[in-house]
Parts: sequence; structure tokens; C-alpha cells
Amino acid sequence: MDINSDDLRTFVTVIDSGSLSAAAVHLGQTTSGVSRALARLEEKLQTSLLTRTTRRMELTEEGQLFLDKARGIIASIEEVEETIRIRRQLPAGRLCVDAASPFMLHCVVPHVGEFRALYPEIRLELTSNDRIADLIEHRTDIAIRIGTLNDSTLHARPLTSSGLHVLASPDYLARHGTPATPEDLAQHALVGFVQYEQGNAWPLRHAEGNSLQVTPQLAASSGETLRQLALAGQGIACLADFMTRADIAAGRLVPLLAAFNTGYRQQIHAVYYRNTQLSQRISCFLEFLQNKL
Repeated sequence: MDINSDDLRTFVTVIDSGSLSAAAVHLGQTTSGVSRALARLEEKLQTSLLTRTTRRMELTEEGQLFLDKARGIIASIEEVEETIRIRRQLPAGRLCVDAASPFMLHCVVPHVGEFRALYPEIRLELTSNDRIADLIEHRTDIAIRIGTLNDSTLHARPLTSSGLHVLASPDYLARHGTPATPEDLAQHALVGFVQYEQGNAWPLRHAEGNSLQVTPQLAASSGETLRQLALAGQGIACLADFMTRADIAAGRLVPLLAAFNTGYRQQIHAVYYRNTQLSQRISCFLEFLQNKL
């Protein structure tokens, strides 16, 4: 059995177009030519993919199964073709990337020099929003989002995940002591997020579950602001590993309650609208960033 990509594309186009004649127009072929291509495909598979009458056309059970697989194969082929095109020609033009300030500062900015050396014709614009922003309204091509995604109209690509640490500065611990259990946090100054309750659910096992909802005495909208407050000894914070790893290694921040940490990891995605004019810039940036992460 020898099925080529043209066979698959013809079959998928017929389904997406709703009729042989509409598919023929889309493919630039004759209706009879499309019909013969489908017949050849069914002969190769030795099964019927469609039931056709003068009024309508329906997928058989085998046709539905084949359609799902065919879409995946075509998508993979297109991805490979796009990758090869990117390697052949240097992407150029404006690319606006938006991310929360901690991610931008700790995970994007350190690699900008290398990216610009690789792709000198791309004009990078970096913006920071600590709340989810509308991509079209803000003229954003790629947004890096941390946590659960809710907008199904966007294409999402997982980049990495990051653990969370409950931590404080040595100065704070010297003045106020070190909590031994999650319950001890009630006796401490806690710094957390304002208008972002998900960020105040700390991944700690305690008597009532595996997530401890805290009420911060000092709150800010930006994770980077919370990091600076923790470094200044203003209280105990719960922050992502990607933004505190260097602080922990240098002893500027001390992880707390590690035995109670559930190990929960925040998912980090890149989200974007599919746009063929931007696809080369988007693809090369995401491939570069994912390799760095």
C-alpha cells in the first residue's frame, strides 16, 4: 500500500469543503479528478471512507478514524516543511513578545543578545504584563503565560514548568525565627499577590489538604516585586524556581518547609494566533527559547 501526502490532502480537503466540487475548486482540480483520487485511496486501504448520495456525503467509521490520523500526518509534514524553510531563509520583521516581568527578566532578557546575533533581521519588542493581556489589543505576537490556560482560541505551545518555593531572607529568619510547619505561617509576615488568588495558594501539605490558601499582610501585583520584598526581609513569599534559583544558590533566600512541599509545578506556555506572515519569526523564537529553558 502506497499512500502519499497528496492522497491525504485530497481526502481532508473533501471533508473540510463539504463536497467534491468545492474540494476540486480549492485544489485546482476537476471534480472527476478528485473523485478518482478518493476511489484510489479507498482501493489502497481496501475500505470505504465515505458514503455518497446525490444529496450528501458522510464519513464511515473507518473514514472518521482515517481522517483523524490524516490530519495529524499533514500537520507533521507542514511543521517539517516550515522548519526547513526557516533554516533556508533568515526570518525578518517585527516580533512582539509579552511576558510577566519576572519571566521576562530572568528567562528572556539574559538570552536576547544571542537571539539577536542569530536573527539580526528580527526587530524584537519586549513588553511585560503581570496580568493576562489581549494579544490583538496589545499588538502582541507571542505571550508567555504561567499557570492554567483558559482561552481556547489561541494556539498554545508548552515551554517548560517551574516548581514553587516558600522562602525568606536570612535576615527575616534571624529576626522572626523559622517556621517548622505550615500552621506556623500564621505567626509570620506573609507577602503575596493582590487580585490573584491562585498565586496565594501555596503548595504545602497541611491538616486540611495539599494547598494552603494564605492571606498576605503585604501584597503586590508583580512576582518580581514580591521577590524584592522577600530579599529585603519583609516576609515569607512563595515564588517560582525560575526567578529565585540564583538567590537560593547564593544564600540570599532560604527555602522553607521543604518536607511539606507537594512538588506542584506551574506550567509555562507560549500562546499566539496562527498567522502565516509571522510563523517564521514565532517558530524560530519559540524553538530558541525552549532550548534555553
